[in-house]
Amino acid sequence: MTEKIGYGLGDTASHFVWDMVGFWILIFYTDTYGISAAAAGTIMLIARIWDMISDPIMGIIADRTNTRKGKFRPYILWMALPYSVIAVLTFTTPDFGNTGKIIYAGTTYFLLMTVFTAINLPYSSLGAVMTDDSYERAGLNSFRFIFAFTGQLIVTGTALYLARYFGGDNQAKGYQYTLLLFASVSFVLFMITFKTTKERIQPPPQQKQNLKEDLINLFKNRPWVVLFFVGIISFVMFAMQNLAIAYYFKYYISDEQGVQLFNVVGTIALILGIPLSKPLSKRFGKRNVYITSSLLSGLFFISIYLPGSQNTTTIYILNTLAKFTYAPAVPLLWTMLADTADYSEWKTGRRATGLVFSAATFAQKAGWGIGGALAGWLLAMYEFVPNNVQTDTAINGIKLMVSVFPGLLYMSCAILLYFYAIDHQTVLTMQTELTNRRAKQQDTMLNK
Repeated sequence: MTEKIGYGLGDTASHFVWDMVGFWILIFYTDTYGISAAAAGTIMLIARIWDMISDPIMGIIADRTNTRKGKFRPYILWMALPYSVIAVLTFTTPDFGNTGKIIYAGTTYFLLMTVFTAINLPYSSLGAVMTDDSYERAGLNSFRFIFAFTGQLIVTGTALYLARYFGGDNQAKGYQYTLLLFASVSFVLFMITFKTTKERIQPPPQQKQNLKEDLINLFKNRPWVVLFFVGIISFVMFAMQNLAIAYYFKYYISDEQGVQLFNVVGTIALILGIPLSKPLSKRFGKRNVYITSSLLSGLFFISIYLPGSQNTTTIYILNTLAKFTYAPAVPLLWTMLADTADYSEWKTGRRATGLVFSAATFAQKAGWGIGGALAGWLLAMYEFVPNNVQTDTAINGIKLMVSVFPGLLYMSCAILLYFYAIDHQTVLTMQTELTNRRAKQQDTMLNK
């Protein structure tokens, strides 16, 4: 239990920064920092081009790291401080002109995403090597995301209040001081994760480093390819909706502070739904739970488009239902990725956990980048003007970004998951055969 809690706190640490980016960075850039929505969206997209390179590189580096502390845990220790410092700089407003501000925003956002890769990819990979039991991994990831959404609950429920408390009328100062607080807590929690976790699953002892073979095996791994695209689409949906929610409440509901309670209620629904992930996946299979979740949740998200601005009760109910039905799938993406690492080892005799999980961090950041860029560009296309009364066109665009667009994206994941081939029986077969194979390999090494 100590290890599960310690591992979960690592994602709380991550979300203290990540959710400031995920929920507030776009409205910070447009309404406080002072650059256009199109420029902000372009910054997010350009950073994704670098992620196409940095994510697999980090996976390759982590797989080839060998220390007394393990392959993945050391990066939590090494990167926690840079992650915290750069987060504060990202939400700092310099006294530059428009061009200087765009360059500064692009540089700090670029650095933050790079350091996020360096700490979050090893952290995510760590869950796959703490245990070889697929359903125990589902339980571990349930802990992880309960703690992750606890971090989200705190950030989305307090960020605007804290910014006002620290900055008063100076929103720029308020954001900076809020990040200073969140980043400090993030650093402490990452240290707890490092101290309380342990790596147990190692690559086959006779495995030689062969990057070309690892990459070939990766793209021949069809379940991994399916999850790669599911991850990108899912995070595009999350990014677009989360970034648009602040605009939705400020300009459609006409209650800027109300977005915090809305996010809190939605996050509580997520936390309540996540523990269902393990029992449902054991009863119906991980793929079937994910498909059902994406269809139901997508329908509820689309329905948010219908209520009027005064009918907040219905909006709250629909969002709560969407988040609750979406919640069981949250840990499953990461659990299923761990299964694809086992699948690759089972089929090829080689294991590259870090490279496999680079797909997850790439999908996460590519999705956020594409979703963030789309959010910025759509705001510009729908003629959004910061801190003004919005046209009907702009209001309709904001409503679509919160409801219909993300709902359709999430429902499309069900089509992709039809081609995911690792079912319950395959998981059991892999686990048994890999356990026996590793025991024989270990005996052979000891005899030598």
